[in-house]
Amino acid sequence: MKKDSELLKIGSKEFKSRLLVGTGKYSSIEVMQKSLINTKCEIVTVAIRRIQDQEKGHKGLLETIDWKNIWMLPNTAGCTNAEEAIRVARLGRELAKLAGQENNNFVKLEVIPDKKYLLPDPIGTLKAAEQLIKEGFTVLPYINSDPLIAKRLEEIGCATVMPLGSPIGSAQGIKNSSNIAMIIEEAKIPIIVDAGIGVPSEAAQALEMGADGVLINSAIALAKNPVLMARAFYKATEAGRDAYSSGRLQENTLAKASSPSDGVISNN
Repeated sequence: MKKDSELLKIGSKEFKSRLLVGTGKYSSIEVMQKSLINTKCEIVTVAIRRIQDQEKGHKGLLETIDWKNIWMLPNTAGCTNAEEAIRVARLGRELAKLAGQENNNFVKLEVIPDKKYLLPDPIGTLKAAEQLIKEGFTVLPYINSDPLIAKRLEEIGCATVMPLGSPIGSAQGIKNSSNIAMIIEEAKIPIIVDAGIGVPSEAAQALEMGADGVLINSAIALAKNPVLMARAFYKATEAGRDAYSSGRLQENTLAKASSPSDGVISNN
């Protein structure tokens, strides 16, 4: 089981913030900028393919973010098999260098052949992770909430694993809390809950469970007021981690009075 720490350590890097943020789906670059500032995040994930293709909302993104203060986490979104993900991860490493982060070997590994539910392929993810680790990448794989694949990815050298709370963009919250709890209990690397979180209270729940961080995109970007929602997620993440570190009151089947019974006036 992991030791508690004030810092989030992924590979050789340490971060104060436990809130990772995505850059997709914002209505404008300006809204994204203001939202990122309000999250006080230190890690931002970017879709390598979308930046390459200069998709809507991604044009000018590299020039917009302050990469001196924010660590880039390139991701392989859109890749449907291991070979494709490996190629795109290599491009992501070059993208980080263009942003001035010469020693950045991070990659958020996504292998998703399923177009309907957008669930990650555990076999393809494992295959790609093995190769990328050999090439010196710091691999952060996105996975189903499966304790067995999580442990296997840890054993081959992944820097963290990122189990989904529920399907991407569904805002269903943490539907697999028992599985995620098992992953957290057995892991010796950071666990970051990714996907499905819709409101700040669910981010707090993940941190209260002992997750080391959360990654949020749609819940901020598609809110009616993304900038305000970004601040709410910052506060929730901080509160959730403080609650976990404080040690929660244990549940009991019976009520326990909050006031002592000694000295109570009796009618007898």
